[in-house]
Amino acid sequence: MIEPRMPKFQWGQPVLAAADLYNDGSFPDKEGDALLVKGGSRGEIVQVGSHEETSTPVYLVEFQEEGLVVGCLEEEISPL
Repeated sequence: MIEPRMPKFQWGQPVLAAADLYNDGSFPDKEGDALLVKGGSRGEIVQVGSHEETSTPVYLVEFQEEGLVVGCLEEEISPL
């Protein structure tokens, strides 16, 4: 079993998208590879979870301007 990594970010923390975020199939109502969030967009972490197989932290980030909640990895967001 892989030891779980401790999350770097916390629930309620404001963050920025570190890069453009594209649809990876998580949003079936949007085209594949559609731009979901532009890099630099401000969001807030609304839930912290973990990818079961890899024990990698996964963050649900609400990007209000885009009207989306997107699952992000640590390298896809940065703290404000």
